[in-house]
Amino acid sequence: MDDSGWGSGPHPPVDGGTERSPAVAPPDSIQGCPQPYEGVWRFTAAAVDASVPQARHAVRDLLARQGVPAADEVVQGLLVIVSELVTNAVRHAALLSPMLAVEVAVGSEWVRVSVEDNHPYRPTALEADYGQTGGRGLLLVREITREAGGVCDVEHTASGGKVIWAALPLKPDLV
Repeated sequence: MDDSGWGSGPHPPVDGGTERSPAVAPPDSIQGCPQPYEGVWRFTAAAVDASVPQARHAVRDLLARQGVPAADEVVQGLLVIVSELVTNAVRHAALLSPMLAVEVAVGSEWVRVSVEDNHPYRPTALEADYGQTGGRGLLLVREITREAGGVCDVEHTASGGKVIWAALPLKPDLV
């Protein structure tokens, strides 16, 4: 897995925009005072099975190394999301997209993970037959994101591929 540092790919804007971002932009970023753990990192990997645990471990290690103050349940949710999205890219996009990219963007109050591939198909979360194994990855991503109070989406890239992303608050809402 190649860590190319600051990513040039899609990431939430810090100007309060809504495209590819949580509903609320991080206030410290808007004021020009980013937290030391804020940034965008992009990893590339081959679209092969071994990349699933590599991506999960890379995200976990990055969050720890940067000192991101995410709640344990947020980190665990992000790791499941990364696993599901990379697995989907490996299983469904590898033929047209032998490489994939994982991006982690961290703001003062949120963290966003995305997986990009060059396959043009835009997946949808399908209700799977409970007798089948598999087929529920996007449903799981959507549910984890919803429960954490985050947002997720699928978008086309300029090159004709897609980015699937999920953004979660660092601290879950306490109801």
